[in-house]
Amino acid sequence: MADENRLPSKEGERVIDENVTPKKSVMNLPNKLTIFRMVLIPVFIVFFYVEFKSHFFVSLFIFVVASLTDILDGKIARKRGLVTNFGKFLDPIADKVLVLSAFVLFLSRYEIFFTMYLNNWAVIVAGIGVALILARELIVSGFRLVASDSGVVIAADMVGKYKTVFQDVALVLFLVGAGFSEFASWYAIEIINYVALSVFAVAVILTIISGVNYIVKNSSVLKD
Repeated sequence: MADENRLPSKEGERVIDENVTPKKSVMNLPNKLTIFRMVLIPVFIVFFYVEFKSHFFVSLFIFVVASLTDILDGKIARKRGLVTNFGKFLDPIADKVLVLSAFVLFLSRYEIFFTMYLNNWAVIVAGIGVALILARELIVSGFRLVASDSGVVIAADMVGKYKTVFQDVALVLFLVGAGFSEFASWYAIEIINYVALSVFAVAVILTIISGVNYIVKNSSVLKD
C-alpha cells in the first residue's frame, strides 16, 4: 500500500514527506552575524593600536557595528525561528570576547582611564573593575557548564542585562574620549572621561550584583 502521507510524483522527481521537519541550517543569517562579530574583534584590536589620525574613531565604529550585530542576530533568530545550538553556544562567547577584549585593551593605554584630579587612582580602580568583570564572566560560565551537565538551564537575569548595557555605553564613551584626544582640548576630554568612569563604575557594581545573584540562586548545582 502506498504511503498516504507522500505526495504523488512523476518519475525522477523527489518525493516529499510532509511529516519530516526540515533541518535548520547552522549557517543561517543570525549565526553568520555572530561569526561576523567574531571576525570584527581582531579588526577592532588592529585599529585600536595602529597609530593614525582618528584611529580611535575607526575602532569605535567597528565596536558599534559589532554590538549592533549582537542585537540583530538575536532578534532575527527568535522572529524567524532560526535558534540553533550553534548560535546558543557561539553568541554569548562572541559578546564576552568583544567586551572583555576592549576592556583589556583600554588598560594597556594609560591615557584612557587617566584623569587630571584622580591621577593614577582612576587607572588602579579601573584595573580592579576589569578584573571583577572578568571574574564574574568566568564564574557564571562555570556555573552554566556545571548546570548543563545536571540538565539545569540558567537564564540571564535583568541585572545582567543592565550590566551589559552599561558596559557597552562605558566602552563607547571611553573610545569617544580617546578619539577626541586627537582634536579637542584637555578639559573637554576630562569631562568625557569622568562621565565614562561614572558609567563604568555603575557597570562594575551591576556586575558584582549580577554575579552574586547567579551564585546565590544557583548554588544548588554545586551540591550534587
